[in-house]
Amino acid sequence: MRLPITPYNVRNFIHALKDMGVDAYLFDKGDVMTLSKLQKEVRQCMKCALAATRTNVVFGEGDVNAKLVFVGEAPGEDEDIQGRPFVGKAGKLLDQLIERVGLGRNDVYICNVLKCRPPGNRDPEEQERDICKKYLFAQLELIDPEIICTLGRHAYNTLLGVDERITRVRGVLTSYRGAQLLPTYHPSFLLRNQNKIKEAWEDMEKLKQLLRK
Repeated sequence: MRLPITPYNVRNFIHALKDMGVDAYLFDKGDVMTLSKLQKEVRQCMKCALAATRTNVVFGEGDVNAKLVFVGEAPGEDEDIQGRPFVGKAGKLLDQLIERVGLGRNDVYICNVLKCRPPGNRDPEEQERDICKKYLFAQLELIDPEIICTLGRHAYNTLLGVDERITRVRGVLTSYRGAQLLPTYHPSFLLRNQNKIKEAWEDMEKLKQLLRK
């Protein structure tokens, strides 16, 4: 929420994030959190075992005032090395998906549920998601996008607190805290299942239409 920094708005902002389970320590007393401050906190996080194996924290990047945010699962090897989200083969495919929306990478914001790479690119574990999702919730509250596109089941399930298969919910528009949420396949999944790319293109067309409204 991009609000003037007043004591009243600071209190409301903190209460809103506490309602989502975001820890109070993320905030300086008498001040309001920004993405840059949140990023500093995340870089220092040692709350789970992934901190011992990471090369870099992958916080997220893009337009901090973006109308559209893409949320993935977790960093991979290339992302861990560079400290940036979606920079490997899956990242190149995500760039193509974004172009289908009529935007560039700098026009959106890109992040993941987990900010550290799971060893061997395995699926995020429940404890890891529970710890890291608070950072994701705070990111989204600060950016305040109109539309969120979740990539794969882990991002969708984490935001909505459900346990759904991506093949069941893909392309079905729902909402998250006032933003429209559209789930689609993760680019890594599409690289392994190229017969599904046409469906992903259709989802990008939906995003394009939503942005025009």
